[in-house]
Amino acid sequence: MPAVRGCNLPDELLYDVENHVWFKELDDGNVRIGMTAVAAALAGQLVAVTPKKAGRKVRPGKSCATVESGKWVGPAKSQVGGEVVEINDTVVSKPDTCNEDPYDAGWLVVVKPQNWDEVKPNLIAGTDVSDPYEKKMDADGFAGCA
Repeated sequence: MPAVRGCNLPDELLYDVENHVWFKELDDGNVRIGMTAVAAALAGQLVAVTPKKAGRKVRPGKSCATVESGKWVGPAKSQVGGEVVEINDTVVSKPDTCNEDPYDAGWLVVVKPQNWDEVKPNLIAGTDVSDPYEKKMDADGFAGCA
């Protein structure tokens, strides 16, 4: 698993580095979405996570969840559009799960994608994400997760 400045970035995921979001294609064709360890570190300790409700649509490039910390409130933007088929109730009741375990227990939503074949080639594989994330951290003046 690559780690950039103390931020873990699992190999098996796909990344939208600009928006600090990860994607995992599931066996049933749906896509699980979460925020990266970098996003969690930038936001600080999360106090609220409000995902779109199951059955609602996510438009490409728009929010699949609203995330709130003591210093920041903002969207978790998904390049993948589609219908939300599952939300993570754990992060709703215990938002700091996203800080503690952003890739396993801390995922946000699962969507039935409408544009996955268009979006997937534009995402960065975990095996190739170190350099783009290093550049993004430099550009943002972010020292790292440690």
